[in-house]
Amino acid sequence: MSEAPAASVENRAILRKLLLVAVLMFGFGWALIPLYRKICEVTGINLLTSKDPAVEARARNTQVDTSRTIVVEFDANRQGPWRFRPHVNHVTVHPGELVQVDYDLVNLEDRAMAGQAIPSYAPMQSARYFQKLECFCFKQQLLAGGETRRFPVVFFIDPDLPKDVTQITLSYTFFEVAGAVARQAATGGRDARS
Repeated sequence: MSEAPAASVENRAILRKLLLVAVLMFGFGWALIPLYRKICEVTGINLLTSKDPAVEARARNTQVDTSRTIVVEFDANRQGPWRFRPHVNHVTVHPGELVQVDYDLVNLEDRAMAGQAIPSYAPMQSARYFQKLECFCFKQQLLAGGETRRFPVVFFIDPDLPKDVTQITLSYTFFEVAGAVARQAATGGRDARS
């Protein structure tokens, strides 16, 4: 009979340890998001972008520098069952000039999927001079099975871009966001479309 109380004590100790491990795992998962964002911010790669009202105000007050031209190349990559491409491979722009380029995204699955685009820039120093006013990368996009959509990117190159930079590559990687379809269905897709 002494085995039952001893087993009960051991079971409670194991349960406490398992609960502690579960809480620690949840805390670690919760902390990964701000940690990832901070690492991306410090290294300047895979920046998750959002609309910045200050950039919009600056675009209205920027003079176009017609004495310089910058070649902006566009690259599209995907992770998962998407077809993703820009309408043009490159454009030649003047610093300060407002430009729109369109991307096509096709969901190749028979089911709804949500995805997000992450931009990156080359050379890396050009990221802070590449000012986007409108971009599908600002939020997750929900596409029905087989749906095709066109997304605009509206941007300008800050005239303060160093003079030795004459070419910039804007590269997007579009990937599926797991679990996002269920969340967006629950909210009626209010935050899914840009």
